[in-house]
Amino acid sequence: GMLLLSDAHQCIKLSELSWGMCLSNFPTICKTEDFLQLPKDMVVQLLSHEELETEDERLVYEAALNWINYDLEKRHCHLPELLRTVRLALLPAIFLMENVSTEELINAQPKSKELVDEAIRCKLKILQNDGVVNSPCARPRKTSHALFLLGGQTFMCDKLYLVDQKAKEIIPKSDIPSPRKEFSACAIGCNVYITGGRGSENGVSKDVWVYDTVQEEWSKAAPMLIARFGHGSAELKHCLYVVGGHTAATGCLPASPSV
Repeated sequence: GMLLLSDAHQCIKLSELSWGMCLSNFPTICKTEDFLQLPKDMVVQLLSHEELETEDERLVYEAALNWINYDLEKRHCHLPELLRTVRLALLPAIFLMENVSTEELINAQPKSKELVDEAIRCKLKILQNDGVVNSPCARPRKTSHALFLLGGQTFMCDKLYLVDQKAKEIIPKSDIPSPRKEFSACAIGCNVYITGGRGSENGVSKDVWVYDTVQEEWSKAAPMLIARFGHGSAELKHCLYVVGGHTAATGCLPASPSV
């Protein structure tokens, strides 16, 4: 209501306050009658916003379909435009395959079906760790950035935690499959990469483990060329670089990328 009022009266300050409220309270706003009555351009602007606060992209997808279905006869033609606002490749794989790809409204429109097919291809690449996915449908929103902690109760790191800054809680996630110490960690998109380190028997590892923050599961990626510990890692243009560190042999490795 405030959003429409501020727009009608061209009140900039009220508009900024209204947009901020809609973005930060989206899970509640999207279920109201006011949301369903918003004009199309305003809905597109809201759902596509980089700072839309939602921990589950399914809410965005369902909000888009609910808005379409509210006046299906007049709004069904806008479905492709609204689907582009949803980060479809960030939806859970099962939901994407069993709910989205089978939605009759989507399959009835070639443009809408094409968007979903592209999202499925991107999702498969993400799940298989098969190269860089640059599609807009796979780009996380700014507010979906999260802080993860790696640690444990001994010198060996075997635990992963999510810091929920809103609830001010630390939430346990899936344990690291192969406990280790003196490894390096780095995030690329929705994935957290753990490289190298030393295991329980002090053996030096060249393993690379990947935690998918969307699917909430660990998987093993291609190993490094050289086993190492005490190294550093960084992301640049969606590529992972590992620098320096030590091997099982005495001495340090030169500061050159090896992944």
